[in-house]
Amino acid sequence: MDGIYLDYNATTPIDPAVAAAMLPYVHGLFGNPSSGHAFGLAAREGVDLARQQVAAMLGCSADDLIFISGGTEANNHAIKGVIGSHRHRGNHIITSAVEHPAVTEVCRFLEGQGVRTTYLPVDEYGMVDPRQVEDAITPETVLVTIMHANNEVGSIQPIAEIAEIAHRHGVLVHSDCAQSVGKIPVKVDDLGVDLLSVAGHKLYAPKGIGALYIRPGVQLEKFMHGANHEGNRRAGTENIILMAGLGKACELIERNLAEYAGHMAAMRDRLEQGLLASGHDARVNGHPTERLPNTCSIGLRGFEADGILAGLPTVAASAGAACHSDQVELSHVLEAMRVPTEYAMGTLRLTVGRYTTEDEVDRAIAEITDVVARLSPVQIAAN
Repeated sequence: MDGIYLDYNATTPIDPAVAAAMLPYVHGLFGNPSSGHAFGLAAREGVDLARQQVAAMLGCSADDLIFISGGTEANNHAIKGVIGSHRHRGNHIITSAVEHPAVTEVCRFLEGQGVRTTYLPVDEYGMVDPRQVEDAITPETVLVTIMHANNEVGSIQPIAEIAEIAHRHGVLVHSDCAQSVGKIPVKVDDLGVDLLSVAGHKLYAPKGIGALYIRPGVQLEKFMHGANHEGNRRAGTENIILMAGLGKACELIERNLAEYAGHMAAMRDRLEQGLLASGHDARVNGHPTERLPNTCSIGLRGFEADGILAGLPTVAASAGAACHSDQVELSHVLEAMRVPTEYAMGTLRLTVGRYTTEDEVDRAIAEITDVVARLSPVQIAAN
């Protein structure tokens, strides 16, 4: 029996059309895009096409994008770049308690250099209150960085409202959109952001490639130094193979997003309803409506997520907590949402994708239900 992959928020396979778009640059079009001869110009055409494809998906100009190694570098470039260029104005960042480490660890690093960070709390659904964003802004605030959609529970933040508030105070806004791109509409003007991060491997493109949107007029201190690639904004010879893949992946999203989202929502709902109807005491984490169509974070009361995952013969998924001896280490997201420990310790993150089938969902429900039925509930004190 084939494995059942329910970890699409961790990474996605490469779409066949994406792989096909990369092949010409693997086998023949190997030139350096910065070279002025025919080999370089042919490669440059591929870079330009890819940039246009990403820009069309985001609703921005191709000139507003730089290619980058992935979501982590995009977040680093955006956050550190703003601080480096705006230290004369202030040294305060506002973020949330549920960000990905690619944001929180950047903030921690900058704190060691004298930057102050405010970590906003979230409600029980993992949502930031825009009013708290406004309350946290000071004359020293230069950046608000809040993810568009959470990678663990799928809750979608009110980025447009947050951006409107921040801009009234002259503060820039960055959003990590690694999880939202390809699942819900992501247009820079609709969100109102100044900076936006894209990660290729979350949207059926290869690992090692991403993009950073930079609104015209926004100044960033350089993160990568060298030659004047990417409009002199990010040094390094362009990896046209990966760029072509990301461009094609974005073109597919621009053409087919409604179809992709509809399929994922149907599979997610089928999975969620099946597990909730299995007879076990369970709860869904995240906002009931404002969440990604593919993400199911479900807590099974009194069980250890690690134990459930270890017992699954074919299902690949993620846990929301790690259990050690008599203690539970909750994910920082579930902890920030104040999910009761008895549910948080048994939380599974099950994320479907565009290739997930009804048969896989039904088999996963049966497999998870069977494993839980054979496990004994445990009592574990919170860490």
